[in-house]
Amino acid sequence: MSDQKVAVVTGAGDGIGRAIAERLASDGYAVVVSDIAVDKGEATVAAITEKGGTASFIKVDASSVEDNEALVKHALDTYGRLDAAVNNAGLGAPPKPLGEISDAAFDRAIDVTLRGTFYGMRAQLNQMSKQGHGNVVNIASIGGLQASKFLSPYIASKHGVVGMSETAALDYAEQGIRINAVAPGPIKTAALATLPPAMLEEQTQRVPLKRLGEPEDIAKAVSWLLSDEASFVTGVVLPVDGGAVLI
Repeated sequence: MSDQKVAVVTGAGDGIGRAIAERLASDGYAVVVSDIAVDKGEATVAAITEKGGTASFIKVDASSVEDNEALVKHALDTYGRLDAAVNNAGLGAPPKPLGEISDAAFDRAIDVTLRGTFYGMRAQLNQMSKQGHGNVVNIASIGGLQASKFLSPYIASKHGVVGMSETAALDYAEQGIRINAVAPGPIKTAALATLPPAMLEEQTQRVPLKRLGEPEDIAKAVSWLLSDEASFVTGVVLPVDGGAVLI
């Protein structure tokens, strides 16, 4: 077994997930990049290896039990260990009042964001429990800490991620396995970039620090939570939002 620590990251093809994967590689991890989009996932691996890091890719549909189990197996087969996991994959639904949301839209948000985090954690924690160590960070949202109009599927799924992270932290604390979550606020991602300029400005003005976050802001928080500097931190949901959750 190599001395190099190994981390798996879901939804790592772009945006926050890619920034996390690149940051962990720079921290010295061998990173297993997973995403449902093969081209994007392989691009993340290429970006890491071009900088001298270690990474490999596996296609994962976060809503699949088998794919999440295969992700852990890939880490063990390729690198011989699993030290850290970041469950980042998630999606929402088109904004609508609750009464207008279809079953399909609700189910998709729950399947990927909430069930996907559950399936990922279950596979990861079963391995970490066997080996007696490990560290998990789930990507929640300030939408998991407060309400937001017209986003019922997303808000419900992210509240679930928050509660599940806190509960699992209690479940595994005696084994020395730490589980935390990061709750991003408005972050400059491809999804946010599709908003009209006026709406982007409105989002910015809602943030007390008067700027949108960068994917790297989330990656830095994840890096710290996975590090020994956070060795006495578990069950925390850390807002990285410029103060947005306060208003």
